[in-house]
Amino acid sequence: MNESLLDVDGLSLGFSGEAGFAHILDGVTLRMKPGEIRGLVGESGCGKTTLASAILGVLPRHALKIRGGTIRFDGTDMLSRTATADQARVRGRKVTFIPQDPFTSFNPVFTIGQQVDELMKWKSPERENAGVPRHPLFTRYPRARRRRDRERILSTLASVQLPQPEQILKKYPHEVSGGQRQRLMIAMALLPEPDLIIADEPTTALDVTIQAQILGLLRKLATERGAAVLLTTHDLGSAYEICDSVTVMYAGQDVEAAPVDAFFNAPAHPYTGKLLASRPEGAGGMTGIPGEVPSFYDPPPGCRFAPRCPRATADCKRRPDPSHPGEGHMVRCYHPIDAGSAAEAAEIVGAER
Repeated sequence: MNESLLDVDGLSLGFSGEAGFAHILDGVTLRMKPGEIRGLVGESGCGKTTLASAILGVLPRHALKIRGGTIRFDGTDMLSRTATADQARVRGRKVTFIPQDPFTSFNPVFTIGQQVDELMKWKSPERENAGVPRHPLFTRYPRARRRRDRERILSTLASVQLPQPEQILKKYPHEVSGGQRQRLMIAMALLPEPDLIIADEPTTALDVTIQAQILGLLRKLATERGAAVLLTTHDLGSAYEICDSVTVMYAGQDVEAAPVDAFFNAPAHPYTGKLLASRPEGAGGMTGIPGEVPSFYDPPPGCRFAPRCPRATADCKRRPDPSHPGEGHMVRCYHPIDAGSAAEAAEIVGAER
């Protein structure tokens, strides 16, 4: 399938604050096809979560300023201030979200079952298909649909490998483990039968063994149900584990996008090469990236990695247009790495070790 499900085109936005205007995203482009699992990687603070929140449409409007670009999901303009009804049908139904910390995402004073029931009351596929009025005061939950939704809930909880689903629904969030809470979050993201799941570093709060289980489960269920997944992470191992393709962000800019094999074996952007070289490997240690991430309040012109890049020239003061070194491979760089060169291949793995 080649049709586009999600199109983020040249998105630039920021926030006004006491210290001035923060230029958070700068001309970001991201495209996803139905069923694709894409990793969104980069250092902490590079804009991954802001981009995910912009796609969902949950950024604070009072401080947000959109300087350019568009977000379209399956034809719906997610930035329009007049298409609020269409956006409401997409948010939480066509696009769902798995948060970093599942514990803080649950209300501690209600049982898990009460909170899942509330989700299904408003976002059940049956409600959408029945054409139920979407007036905010409409609160009726037909008994027949409630029974069918409860069957769907129990089936989905079983599919995410939660034992005794009926008993779990009676518990409060603090009465289940971290791994079970994350499985519940995955189940709640799957229940509306979405076309896209945004998973914002979903294994951050979990130990390594549970991380592997959750990632494997997420890929398996997304593949079985035909949902696309946008996985935001700073963990390259997680991206390698489940992703079909990877987009790399640095300081609010997208610098490279590639199929997962090309990303790990033939990176083209100097930042991507340095990022991969920074992974610890055995007794060899790891190689850091000299310099500091620029301030969002006063970012450098052009490529924001230029002040830290050994290949930078005066050209880099202008943002490069995307080039395509291979099929499905995009890079924004005037001086990309040539993976076929022995000298540059050594640079990729960190020759300065």
